Amino acid sequence: MAEMFNSVQWRNADPNMAERSADVIRTLLQHGYEAYWVGGCVRDEYMGRRVSDMDITTSALPEVTCSVFPKVVPTGIKHGTVTVLMEGQAFEVTTYRVESGYEDHRHPTEVAFVRDVKEDLTRRDFTMNAMARGIDGSWVDPFGGREDIDKQVIRCVGDARLRFREDALRMVRCIRFASVFGFSIALHTWKGILSERDTLSWIAMERIRSEFEKIMTGPSPLRGLEMFLRSGLYSRMKAPFPYTGHDVPIMEAIHRTAPEHSSIRWSLLLLACGISAQEAERLLRSWTFSNKQREAIVKLLALHESYAQVNEEKEKEKEKEKQSGRLTWIKLVLAHGAEAAHSWLQMQTAMEWTGAATVSPAVMEQLEGWLQELQIRNLKDLNITGSELLLALDKRGGAWLGELLGELLEKAAAGLINNDKESLINEAKRVVINNEGS
Repeated sequence: MAEMFNSVQWRNADPNMAERSADVIRTLLQHGYEAYWVGGCVRDEYMGRRVSDMDITTSALPEVTCSVFPKVVPTGIKHGTVTVLMEGQAFEVTTYRVESGYEDHRHPTEVAFVRDVKEDLTRRDFTMNAMARGIDGSWVDPFGGREDIDKQVIRCVGDARLRFREDALRMVRCIRFASVFGFSIALHTWKGILSERDTLSWIAMERIRSEFEKIMTGPSPLRGLEMFLRSGLYSRMKAPFPYTGHDVPIMEAIHRTAPEHSSIRWSLLLLACGISAQEAERLLRSWTFSNKQREAIVKLLALHESYAQVNEEKEKEKEKEKQSGRLTWIKLVLAHGAEAAHSWLQMQTAMEWTGAATVSPAVMEQLEGWLQELQIRNLKDLNITGSELLLALDKRGGAWLGELLGELLEKAAAGLINNDKESLINEAKRVVINNEGS
C-alpha cells in the first residue's frame, strides 16, 4: 500500500505545487477513492512544457471531497468541482462526470457523476487533454493522447463535430494549440471545424479574445492567423473581423516583434489589414480589450497615420530641414505620448525586416535620439500652471488657455524657450500680444 502512495516525479512543475497536489491525491486514496492528475498538467509534463497548474479528478463525490479536506471552496460544486486549499496552494478537484444538453454551444445543462475515470475522459476535447496520471506513475490514456503528441497532431476525442457542437470555443482552442505547439490538425478534426463554424457566434468575445491573446503572444502567430482565416472562423464571431486581405510584408513583421510586446503585434495585424486607428477603437471595444491595451494600440496606429501624413506633406513640399523634422516629431510625441512613440519605433524596426517600414533606418535612429533627448513630455513637466499664467497675464480662463499651454509645452520641449517660470511667462505675454494684434 505504501508503494501506491509514492509520488511520480514532476520535472516541469513547481516542486511545492507538485508535492501539495500529491498530498491531495494521497488523502483521497487513503479514504478509499480513486484520484488522478488530469488534463493540461499531464499533457504539459509529457511535452516538457512548464506546468502552471495541476487539476485533479476523483471518484469521490464533491460533498465527500469537502468533508475530507479542512479548507475547501465550493467553486462549481453543482458540476462536481471544488477547490482544495493546501498549504498556500489551490487545486481544482472534480468528480468523474459526463455531460449533456449543450444548448448554448458552451455549457452543459446536465451533469451526471460516474465511477469510471475513462468515462470522464470521454467528455474532453482533444486526445492530448484526455489523459490522467496516477500518483504511482501509471497512465490512463484511452484515446492515444501520448501517441498524438509524439506525432504532433491535434485530434478530437471521438466525433469532432459533436465535440465542437458541445462547445464552440473548442474550435478556437484547437487552432490556438496548433499554433502555439506547432502541431497540425487531424483531417476529421479540421472538417469538424468547417462543419460547425457557424456556432462560434454563440461564444462571448471575451472568451475568443483570451484564446487569441495566446495565439498572438505565441511563437508562431502567423500560423494561427492563417488557420483562423482558412477556417472562416474570423467572420463567424459575435464581432466579426472585417478582413478583406492583408499587406504581406507588414503581416510578416509580426513575428519579428518580441512576444511580450503584444500591443505592437496587434497593431501590426490591424495595420496589415488596412484597419485605421478610428476603426480599431470600435473593433477593440467589441473584442473586449482592456482600456489600457486598447488605448496603447489605438495610439500606436494613430501615431503611424499621423507620421505618414506628415511625411507625405513633407515630400510634397520638399521640406528637408533637420530642425523642422525634429519639431514635427516632438509635436507628434507630445500629441500621442512617449510610450506610443517608443512602440511605433519598435514596430518600424520589425517592419524594416520585411520591407514594410515607412521610414529608413537612418531616420529611425534620428527619431530615437530625439525621443531620448526629450526631457519635457507633458504639461506636468512645465514649470508653470494654468492658474499661475492667468495671474501673470491678468486674464480670465477659457479655451485660449489650453491652446497657450500647448504652445508653451511644444516650445519648451523643443528647447526654443527655457522651462522656467520667468521665461514661460515672457513667452506667454508675447504670444498673447501677437494674437491680440493680429
